[in-house]
Amino acid sequence: QVRLEESGGGSVQSGGSLRLSCTTSGYYSSRYCLAWFRQAPGKEREGVASIHSDGRTKYTNSVKGRFTISQDNARNTLYLQMESLKPDDTAMYFCAAANWGTAECQFIPLIFPFWGQGTQVTVSS
Repeated sequence: QVRLEESGGGSVQSGGSLRLSCTTSGYYSSRYCLAWFRQAPGKEREGVASIHSDGRTKYTNSVKGRFTISQDNARNTLYLQMESLKPDDTAMYFCAAANWGTAECQFIPLIFPFWGQGTQVTVSS
């Protein structure tokens, strides 16, 4: 059984930092995409960052230069380091996993079959 579990969310002031973690279990694939999505109240779920099994990373424009996605394969853990947080970053953050080919990861929620329950990030001004 595949399981993804996020942690590390919280409340910070604008300009602060947080590191989100996503531990995975039961998921094994030689070629995959792991991604972070977020969803604010009343808004659609949007892709934030992704990492391909070959190491390629991708970020949505609004977080480039501020967020960094990484993974620790030995610990089966995905991370999202978030710096210079803004109130617009406030959302529920989800990690997701999908088997993939060689193409770049895509921020399309429907093609990710495995999801965590989410962790809340709140940034106050």
